[in-house]
Amino acid sequence: MLIAIGIIVVLIIIFVVMYNGFIRLKNNCDEAFATMDVYLKKRYDLIPNLVETVKGYAAHEKETLERVVAARNMAQGASTPEEKAAGESMLQGTLKSLFAVAESYPDLKANQNFMDLQGQLKAVEEDIANSRKYYNAVVKQFNTKCEVFPSNLIAGIFHFEKKPMFEVEAQEERQNVKVSFS
Repeated sequence: MLIAIGIIVVLIIIFVVMYNGFIRLKNNCDEAFATMDVYLKKRYDLIPNLVETVKGYAAHEKETLERVVAARNMAQGASTPEEKAAGESMLQGTLKSLFAVAESYPDLKANQNFMDLQGQLKAVEEDIANSRKYYNAVVKQFNTKCEVFPSNLIAGIFHFEKKPMFEVEAQEERQNVKVSFS
């Protein structure tokens, strides 16, 4: 009888410890996503200033500027990590086209306001990359705990489901950059 009670107490302790571990990891995932979201919002705030600066030099590039703004609005309006990742992929592609346009305008490239905005955007991009790494690392821990035995039993009981990684979907992001000195 005492052995049975001891086994039940041990199982309850293990159950509670595993459940609390899930809660900690879930909260870490939420915190990591919120941190990344802060940097993404900072980037969203920079983009209109960048677009306005380019607009002054490249008014006939209206279509490119409109695509950048539309992609920014889509990414900013996303609510789930999956939507946010898709929006970010689209936004990164349009920002590349914006900087390609800027390359065609030497006066714009020399504009101090444009240079400052470009530098701020570069710093924010580094912050986003670091926060994305942290988010993905925490999600990996959570997802692993959801899948390994015996914690997968607790995950099933309390409906802890795997979380999505924040990955860049654009194929061009995965390709090597071509460097040419011609």
